[in-house]
Amino acid sequence: MERIDTGFFSDERAADLSVVGTTVPRADARGHVTGRTLFHEDMSFPDTLHLVMVRSTRHHARFTLDASPALEVPGVVRVLTHKDVPQNWYTILRLIGVGPNDEPVLPEDRVLFLGEQMCAVLAETRAAALEGARRVRVEYDELPAVFDVEEAIRAPSFKKDGPNYYVYEGHHCRRIRFGDVEKGFAQADHVIEERYESSPIEHAPVETTGCTAKPEGNGRVTVYTDTQALYFTLDNMALILDVPFNRLRLVGGTVGGGFGGKVDVIVEPIAALGAMLTNRPVKYVYSRPEEMQVSSPRAAERLYIKDGVMNDGRIVARQITLYVDAGAYCRHSTYGTTKAAAHMPGPYSIPNVHVDAWCVYTNRTPSSAMRGFGVTIGDFALESHMDAVARRLGIDPMQLRLINAYRDGDTKAHRKQVEGAALVEVIQAAANEIGHALPERFARMSSMARES
Repeated sequence: MERIDTGFFSDERAADLSVVGTTVPRADARGHVTGRTLFHEDMSFPDTLHLVMVRSTRHHARFTLDASPALEVPGVVRVLTHKDVPQNWYTILRLIGVGPNDEPVLPEDRVLFLGEQMCAVLAETRAAALEGARRVRVEYDELPAVFDVEEAIRAPSFKKDGPNYYVYEGHHCRRIRFGDVEKGFAQADHVIEERYESSPIEHAPVETTGCTAKPEGNGRVTVYTDTQALYFTLDNMALILDVPFNRLRLVGGTVGGGFGGKVDVIVEPIAALGAMLTNRPVKYVYSRPEEMQVSSPRAAERLYIKDGVMNDGRIVARQITLYVDAGAYCRHSTYGTTKAAAHMPGPYSIPNVHVDAWCVYTNRTPSSAMRGFGVTIGDFALESHMDAVARRLGIDPMQLRLINAYRDGDTKAHRKQVEGAALVEVIQAAANEIGHALPERFARMSSMARES
């Protein structure tokens, strides 16, 4: 075998790195383009029941429901309510100690967002299940709803306990304190403030969320699903269903679009419960309107950024107030907000930083993971703000970033040391690609050390 000198080691192991810099076909590409790939809906079993949810038509309300009319529909086999669920709480992150248990699998007497699932109708056909769901009688006592994060903080709590925001170790938000931000603002030549905001963003996968749960003769249940996180889903299902983990088997791996939206454990537990109670396969798949309305979007965020800047472009103070709209329940948003706080103040070495990152509950669809959640919207705001600062000072935006870029050995605002920084080199390469000549001072900068 030819020996390859990589600069780090020279032996046969280097041959494993031969794919770097080359175009490698996806292992599943041929199956996708020829239509041979199997998705969970390709699995068909005799006597399968179809599950349709009765969903809330209110944003916030107390309710009572009468499911008996649904049972009169020919083909309807059973209706599942909160009384059927062994451990009636979703807490997606309970496995890593993040709580509290704030979202019921099926609510008892109150709904907190439009489209919240209330009870499940199981029937021989989807048409019968839809008709059964339509006939369930629901009476609402509508309650005030809140949709703005800052209004929610001030509004009366609609959560079962605690305020309309997540409490981090006794604090109202996730906080970062580094240096003395007020002192930094006092010495700055300019103070520049802006507000940035995003709306919820739907994943809109080609394949909607769904699964089929099939009871096996040995007492186990096999779930064919399009989840992005098989073992995460299995563990949470076992907790909800109050069964040993080895009673459940999940089959997946092929996802017709996910982007983070298919890590929530919503459809699998209730489908598996239906299969266990009826001893028949149960299929639960979102319709397209359900996917758009109730699958978790990327959280809406609002950021206020205040910078203290010197005439030469050095940012000496940055204060950020971030509001993450979790929607009605926490799901992944408590974790995402922590990621957002840790990502502040961006890849810049700023001596004085003050961050308040709020995870706020509103009566909107619960938000969750989506491609770099907790970082993506923050990056949009931070880099938009850097451009705003550059315009205000009349400085080239690339040069402004190079002035403030962190280097190896710098201490981040959350007190972790920077390693493997490459922002300086990336900006230099980008400038070169677009023919943007940098002055010599900026062209010779390095992430490995600060220039004297």
